Amino acid sequence: MIKNKKAKWIVRVILLVGTFISLFFVPWILVKAWILPLPNTIQEQVDEAIGHGFDGMIVYVDQAGKPPAFYTGGWKDRQKQIPADPTSFFKIASISKLYTAVAATKLVKEKRLDFDKTLVDYIPELKDRIENSEHITLKMMIQHRSGIPNFTNNPAFWDNEQENSKDALGFALDLPASFKPDQGYEYSNTNYLLLRRIMDDVLGHSHNEYIKEKILVPLGLKNTFFSITEVDLDDVMSGYYVGHDEDFKANEYGMMATAEDVGKFIRALNDGSVFEEGEHEIYPYEYNHGGLVIGYQSLAEYHKDIDGVVVQFINTTDFNGYEWNLSEITMNRIVKILKKKNRSFD
Repeated sequence: MIKNKKAKWIVRVILLVGTFISLFFVPWILVKAWILPLPNTIQEQVDEAIGHGFDGMIVYVDQAGKPPAFYTGGWKDRQKQIPADPTSFFKIASISKLYTAVAATKLVKEKRLDFDKTLVDYIPELKDRIENSEHITLKMMIQHRSGIPNFTNNPAFWDNEQENSKDALGFALDLPASFKPDQGYEYSNTNYLLLRRIMDDVLGHSHNEYIKEKILVPLGLKNTFFSITEVDLDDVMSGYYVGHDEDFKANEYGMMATAEDVGKFIRALNDGSVFEEGEHEIYPYEYNHGGLVIGYQSLAEYHKDIDGVVVQFINTTDFNGYEWNLSEITMNRIVKILKKKNRSFD
């Protein structure tokens, strides 16, 4: 009996010590951001987020029946002390996958692509370089169910990320598949790298031209571009990485847009107006998305219950997950404020 009591006491001490150790490593800023009382206004929430350590922030809100609203906090350019500007261009990173998926859908409707054809059907030279490539369909790639390794998960890619981006596919070749085709899910940037290459081959020119013709122009999106070379760098929001003084604004990360342009696209995607007849039914991807590259993280969401679009741009990142988690908490709180206001008017 004494031995049993002693054993229980030892276990309790071990558990208590373990609890204290785990609490030491808790990212308290996330806990604080989550448990703070919900502000009454979105601007208060933006100011609160800046207080958590974000350098700058832009929020765009479009609710049906109301004029679009913009909220900003912090800096567009920290060094020059230029306040955040809602009209700034922002590097939207993986939100661009939505534009690619819509463009691919349009090409399928035009019978220039086939979602059920395989990677080898379009790029036969990859048969022995990407495992299971003869069984991986375009639809699996769009839905991240291909099992193709993510080139950004290869540590060697980050040795010189800007230079290595010119041949990013090489960092995913000759590696074992993450899983058999359509037998799992893993977010892989390689899927969309290959999809864009296939689209270029089928079109005979850059898929960016097709996206502009079929999506940007019809929707009146005049502030969406495909490279920093297409815009004045002074109009681009600066980008920062935690612990570094460097401004990553001049880095090439592909598509950029204003928050308003992204919001208009997200609404058109969700209400179906981006599609022509027969396209919406075969669209195989998501309707909301986020983006993350060095210095830039973004979230773009449509919420049906309030018929509202929310776009959140934040120009502070790390790759430890804290800043991303903090941005998600902030976005969730902004949506809660909107829904709370909506209920008060019902």
